[in-house]
Amino acid sequence: MFALPLTLKTALRFSRGKKRGGMVSLISLFSTLGISLGVAVLIVGLSAMNGFERELVNRVLGVVPHGEIIPEQPMQIETNLLVNRIEASDGVVAAAPYVSMTGLVENGIHLQTIQIKGIDTDLESKISALPKFISDNAWNSLQPDKNQIILGAGAARSIGAKVGQSVTIIIPNSSADLKLQQPKRIRLQIIGLIELGGLIDHSLGLIPLEDAQSYLGKGQEITGVGLKLSDPFQARTQVKKAAENTRLSLHYNSWINQYGFMYNDIQMIRGIMYLAMVLVMAVACFNIVSTLVVAVKEKSTDIAILRTLGAKNRFILSIFIWYGLISGFIGTFIGALIGIAAALYLTNVINALEAMLGVEFLSADIYFVDFLPSELHLLDVFLVFTTSIVLSLVASLYPANRAIKLEPAKILSGQ
Repeated sequence: MFALPLTLKTALRFSRGKKRGGMVSLISLFSTLGISLGVAVLIVGLSAMNGFERELVNRVLGVVPHGEIIPEQPMQIETNLLVNRIEASDGVVAAAPYVSMTGLVENGIHLQTIQIKGIDTDLESKISALPKFISDNAWNSLQPDKNQIILGAGAARSIGAKVGQSVTIIIPNSSADLKLQQPKRIRLQIIGLIELGGLIDHSLGLIPLEDAQSYLGKGQEITGVGLKLSDPFQARTQVKKAAENTRLSLHYNSWINQYGFMYNDIQMIRGIMYLAMVLVMAVACFNIVSTLVVAVKEKSTDIAILRTLGAKNRFILSIFIWYGLISGFIGTFIGALIGIAAALYLTNVINALEAMLGVEFLSADIYFVDFLPSELHLLDVFLVFTTSIVLSLVASLYPANRAIKLEPAKILSGQ
């Protein structure tokens, strides 16, 4: 059977001793609460950052092209030839041509600016997870020459349109000599909605590639080619190689230019949050110093008796280190339990608060998600737990060192 070390047993008796004053108990309580609060908040904060990172990967990197290769001028080229050259490049998983234009979607008196993208659904599904976020099986129903559009759910709500209803899109129009003419107005039926739950919902509409080319009157010209890469975080290098592999004069772009700031912000906030909460925990942990200093004074007679019985400095030192660690462990353990529970149910709690207060904390018009995501990582819990225990250990060293400097003879003689 496992037996506790004698130093730990002594520390437990000291921590429950009758002589423990009200002030010591109060300081110890605030120390424990401070540690618990810091640990819980840090676990919840790191879980929220993990959630944002997950949604960035799933809802942005999973949907938008990892890279784009764009001709200097809208080009008329054998699409299959261009796609094959790009896909032959190292790091490129798949490629899909597209036609992109900015337009207005109109429903009665309501107007909304959107990016209208003409796509080949078969090729686009190879580079994007967008079909998973489209309602009514509309992805498979999107066909050319049928005047159809898949509209972002946010854009549809802003103009009061629903699936099955027809809306008007207004797109730029120019003559052969590039002079602007009266915009084209095209009537399209909404066959499905993009339901990503974020900014893309408010800014995107999808139509067949052939229809987009027809509306612009540009024949078989394409605006660019979207790429899916084996490693999105090496996008700049891999997209550059793919562009060079086409042996054509092309521009190239990557998701890092458009959305990289989101990833960088998440990592920066994670670091700042960790540092701030560690400082909060450090302040709470160093309240242990006050607790132990008073405890050393109150237990000075007990220490003197232990020394006369032959206790070595290491024994006395271990007692008060254990004493401090007990307080730190209790606070850390309670905070970890609270933090884990809060992180697991954070999204549901915030959604309930939004419904109760009638407030939207994350607006889909601004952020790439309209809810507060959370994903608990056991590594984060371990890191926070370990940090808190180490801080408690450091805070225990000074009072423990004072305890071994007490002189038994003076204490027992009452001097």
